[in-house]
Amino acid sequence: MPKKLVLVCLLNFFIAAVFGLLLRYVFVQPIEFNYRYLTHAHSHVAMLGWVYLMLFTLIVHYFIPNKKPIYNRLFWVTQLAVVGMLISFPFQGYAAVSISFSTLHIFCSYYFAYLIFKHHKTNHKGTSRLLKMALAFMLVSTIGVWCLGPAVAMLGQASAFYQIAIQFFLHFQFNGWFLLAVIAVFFHKLQLQDSKQFRLFFKFLIISTILTFAMPVNWFAPHPVLLWINGIGVICQLTALFYFVIIAKSPLKKLLQTQATITKYMYVFALVCFVLKIVLQSASLIPEVSNLAYQHRNFVIGFIHLTMLGVISGFLFAFLLQNSLIKHSKTLTFGMYAFILGFVLTELILLIQGGFFYFGIGLLPNYYLILFLCSMLLPLGVGCLIYNILNTQENVPKTT
Repeated sequence: MPKKLVLVCLLNFFIAAVFGLLLRYVFVQPIEFNYRYLTHAHSHVAMLGWVYLMLFTLIVHYFIPNKKPIYNRLFWVTQLAVVGMLISFPFQGYAAVSISFSTLHIFCSYYFAYLIFKHHKTNHKGTSRLLKMALAFMLVSTIGVWCLGPAVAMLGQASAFYQIAIQFFLHFQFNGWFLLAVIAVFFHKLQLQDSKQFRLFFKFLIISTILTFAMPVNWFAPHPVLLWINGIGVICQLTALFYFVIIAKSPLKKLLQTQATITKYMYVFALVCFVLKIVLQSASLIPEVSNLAYQHRNFVIGFIHLTMLGVISGFLFAFLLQNSLIKHSKTLTFGMYAFILGFVLTELILLIQGGFFYFGIGLLPNYYLILFLCSMLLPLGVGCLIYNILNTQENVPKTT
């Protein structure tokens, strides 16, 4: 796996984490910047600079046997789009420059999907299905982006149309493209074969991904039918989880037997977050719980971070820890534990404060300061991983 590309992805993650830290510091000590603009920069660099490009690198590494120069060139053009968003969003938010770079990233993703559909090869038919469906969800998700302009022109940013378009993009990015791509790489490492159980898992997962979009739609255009559609989607998601456990349990045990302790813990961390994500989504079957989650920002941010930092980043870290780019050391172990601890503490603080808001208790003592201090562990963990890779001399590619 190319060392430069992995370092670029992690550097993007580190920058996004520092931006997140600044967003929390402003409540401790006010500083002069546009909070909303920096939020856009934070989210775009995290999603498109870290997760997207890391998945790009992993997919090319594991599923493209003949690595043509076009993939390397496409990576750097996509990174140029990320740098453009990184520079422009903090100063102007959504405006001509940032929109131009965002559009460039979308067109790069279209070309990437075309190349992977054309060139990917795998011995496992099921993994190929997951990969292709992940790319399909990525393409579909951009419909939401293209709807934003017409939504603003016709109804304004406060309209249900505009908000649903944003949720459409986010839902099929997080729950479609990101999640399915991560599972595809995970199953590739487990060397899973196609089976009846896998096909059932795949079908229920895809159906649930589509149907659970009804919940964010219901937030902005409430209707009883949407709750029923989401309910069916949640049941399908739980069924998919059941088959996931059946097909992955035995191969995962064999895989973990050969891994270092920190790698085992990272896989366990990612899998626990994956199960917790599904359990929390299942709670949306109760309308009061769904409304509560949407009305209190702490719960929304906590769930987004559960998916991005816990599930997606947890798996991506686990994949990297198996690679020869990494030299297992005390610094690496410290960094990974710092990241996990920072994640757990910030999630707990957000959850407790959300509960305080709900019951009208008010703020936790020193809430913003404690949240900021715990958040420092996240970029610290990423920084330790970057340091480890920079100081690892051997770079013998692995393909399993």
